[in-house]
Amino acid sequence: MTLDPAMTGDRTDPHAQARTARQQPFLLHSMSVFHEMFKILFTYKKIESVLEVGVESGQVSSIYTQLGASKVYCIDPYPTTELRETLAKNPKLELVERPSPQVLAELAAADLYVLDGDHNYAVLHGELTYLLKHAPDAVIALHDVLWPWSRRDLYYEPTLLAGDAKHEVSFEAGPTIWHDELTPAGFVGHGSYSVAVEAGGERNGVLTAIEDAIAEADDDWLFVIVPAVFGMGVMVRKDAPFAKKMLDALKPYTSSKLLAMMENNRIAMYTRVLQLQYEAVAAAENHDRFAEEIAHQRVEIERLHGDLARQSHELQVLREQNAQLQRQLRDPDLAAEPNIGTVLHQLSRVAGKQIRKARNGS
Repeated sequence: MTLDPAMTGDRTDPHAQARTARQQPFLLHSMSVFHEMFKILFTYKKIESVLEVGVESGQVSSIYTQLGASKVYCIDPYPTTELRETLAKNPKLELVERPSPQVLAELAAADLYVLDGDHNYAVLHGELTYLLKHAPDAVIALHDVLWPWSRRDLYYEPTLLAGDAKHEVSFEAGPTIWHDELTPAGFVGHGSYSVAVEAGGERNGVLTAIEDAIAEADDDWLFVIVPAVFGMGVMVRKDAPFAKKMLDALKPYTSSKLLAMMENNRIAMYTRVLQLQYEAVAAAENHDRFAEEIAHQRVEIERLHGDLARQSHELQVLREQNAQLQRQLRDPDLAAEPNIGTVLHQLSRVAGKQIRKARNGS
């Protein structure tokens, strides 16, 4: 019995699997996870040149050279400094800083095309239409052929698409597993990309572009999907000499109901986490707003307490004066010569209050 110690650990190291798990990204999304599938492609077809659209960090680009490619064209019109430095370390990797539709015709046909760039119908359909005609002997690998971009366009911003090539979009909401409409608690681009408001229909999504390109091609093409990590698709011409053996070798992955169930469970759990994060942020914002309201109300209560104290004092003075007047009425001998200054001061205060009340009322 042969077991992978990184997965199972042993009796003296029962936490090996946990360590491996926590070293992985929270959301697997890179095509590097498909290393086993790429190895099959290289096994059944001699692949010397690769053209990669959408380069990620350069990690996947190096995998192709490890598997036997002598030249990899890495197409990324907006590379980061880190990506430049990574690609510069490997002389077999060549960075092409232009959009793929502008360079496909300028580069020699490759043995393998890896399309993981713009996840929308217009761009991908254009790429595939060209490749199926001008690179019929190539293998084409694609990413994100399943949810969420299989039937809904994504547009990396800024996009060159306009008019009929682009659907109505949202920048503030994204798709979720938990209902069909977009939500601010879903996959939201936060400025890096926008998404089509509606899913489905014609000319919408990655998988729709693949289906239409195959239907419109002069040759017969075969297409299979590995139903994991947003879906990896593989396209080969039906009468290619390597096609049957390659697709047969991929069959344990492409026909796996277990992989499909695990992918559905994965995206359901992740979008639930996105929803919880959104709700937590909203709750924190509500808490801050309530705290501000409470602080404002406390200030107002303190002001009202001060007014009440002053009014209570004035009421007490008036009560004392009233009691004194009542005593004087009962016993005229207690009446004293009125203090004109005190009387005028009290009259002035009463008149001032009446004027302020009149102004406030107006």
